[in-house]
Amino acid sequence: MKLYEHMGKELFARCGIPVPRGKLVETVDQAGEAAAELGEVVIKSQVLTGKRGKAGGIAFVSNPGEAKKEAARIFDLKFDGLTTEKLLVEEKIQIEQELYLALTIDGAARRPLVLASLDGGMDVEEVAEERMIRWPVDNTIGLQDYMVREICRRMGVTGSLQKEFVKFMPKLYRMFREMDAELAEINPLALTPDGLIAADAKVTIDDDALYRHPQLPRITEKTALELKAEELDLAYVELGGDIAVMANGAGITMATLDMVQHYGGDPANFLDFGGGADIDKTTQALELLLATAPKVLLINIFGGITRCDVVAEAFVRVKENKGIELPVSFRLVGTNESEGRAVLEKEGIKTFNSMDEAVRHAVGLTA
Repeated sequence: MKLYEHMGKELFARCGIPVPRGKLVETVDQAGEAAAELGEVVIKSQVLTGKRGKAGGIAFVSNPGEAKKEAARIFDLKFDGLTTEKLLVEEKIQIEQELYLALTIDGAARRPLVLASLDGGMDVEEVAEERMIRWPVDNTIGLQDYMVREICRRMGVTGSLQKEFVKFMPKLYRMFREMDAELAEINPLALTPDGLIAADAKVTIDDDALYRHPQLPRITEKTALELKAEELDLAYVELGGDIAVMANGAGITMATLDMVQHYGGDPANFLDFGGGADIDKTTQALELLLATAPKVLLINIFGGITRCDVVAEAFVRVKENKGIELPVSFRLVGTNESEGRAVLEKEGIKTFNSMDEAVRHAVGLTA
């Protein structure tokens, strides 16, 4: 579960990690009041997506009037389809250098991993490999001071800044462990005249550990359709393209999406309606896809437990009930394949033997 920036900073502050003074606001007038209290401020959209700065979701202002104007502008923006409901108004801090610091999980080694670099700020993912220090942490002994000093040595950090890191990093590690986090990222970690300050916060909590943290709010990034799919026990993710994709199995669905993009198409979604789906569940999956108003419907079925004739009958039912007029590209192979093809042929729908043929046909229909 991802936390909003202001929530991550609240966790940081509880562990003694310095953060800028700030206020969470929900209206333009509140933004002006916060600026009047804090002076020169930075206004940040609180959305669960990255690249806010490049998208215009962060603004520096020097007075309440500017704060209200910029707050109104940011409230009107959308970030990957997400609207801003709250803003974080923070005091502007004097940054001498932007650093990067994070704790995450090394899945292969099954242990925490420290990531640290002298090159923080935007486009940190483009930092040269040798400039990003990686330090695995043994859970049995934790992050010790001598480890922090060695990380600093590899970064080229000495003197007073090294002492700052020795105080700072164990606090981040403690929060990471106590909150069962999968990610605790500070970018930028600001070096100021007053020391290190967490100028940003990205915190992700392990969903399977949420029962241990009843005090945390439950946050979802899912859209209305994704929530509906969850109720129907369908694996569905909106992607924003124009080719609606439906397949039976996570692997084949991912392969279908990859192939759509390979041929220059733009998938609208990921939809794995599972193995052994009956006609009702298949119908529900199709109706969900139609709600996104795609240009083309791409159905890729490799029937094992899932019967091809059931999928075909469900499609005909939805076609008759909903009056489907958009073009469809159908790949149908496997259990009861011939019966399924016969059902579709009666409706004048051509089926393909290979995924490659079906995908190329679907992409061609969008041209």
